[in-house]
Amino acid sequence: MSMAEAKETLFDIRDIMGMLAHRFPFLLVDRVIAYEKGKSLTAIKNVTYNEPFFMGHFPAVPTMPGVLMVEALAQTCGLLTSRETGIRPESGVLFYFAGIDHARFKRIVVPGDQLQLYAEIDKIKRTLWKFKVRATVEDDLACEAELLCVFKYPPKNESAAKPGSAPSVG
Repeated sequence: MSMAEAKETLFDIRDIMGMLAHRFPFLLVDRVIAYEKGKSLTAIKNVTYNEPFFMGHFPAVPTMPGVLMVEALAQTCGLLTSRETGIRPESGVLFYFAGIDHARFKRIVVPGDQLQLYAEIDKIKRTLWKFKVRATVEDDLACEAELLCVFKYPPKNESAAKPGSAPSVG
């Protein structure tokens, strides 16, 4: 589907915030435009100069870091998984990265671009999910990879629960 075609919003930012635990400045998905149950989800990230990372990456030639493209794709996987399982952040379960394979970056992403983020379920084994993902700008491939993600309860660490406290080492 070409970027010139109209895209209907299936889930807006409020819906997304109900499905992901991420918040500003790390919520990297703006809306969902397609969902096929049991198979895939397509989301949009509008890239603007107001993104905090552009101050330092690179001020004279603002470029979206590849690692943040991968994070946006991981969040797209999280949205797909939330739709498939019904798991929401308030359940106490979080969806964590477990691996990134075959990541390739093909196009620079700059302010004004609109990333189309596509995640497809490849395999599921208990709490481990494998996805094939890609990000495009106007039908040009920007990034592709295979992502592994897993459901886990966050660690119950007293220092993690206290804002400003340092984690214990040992």
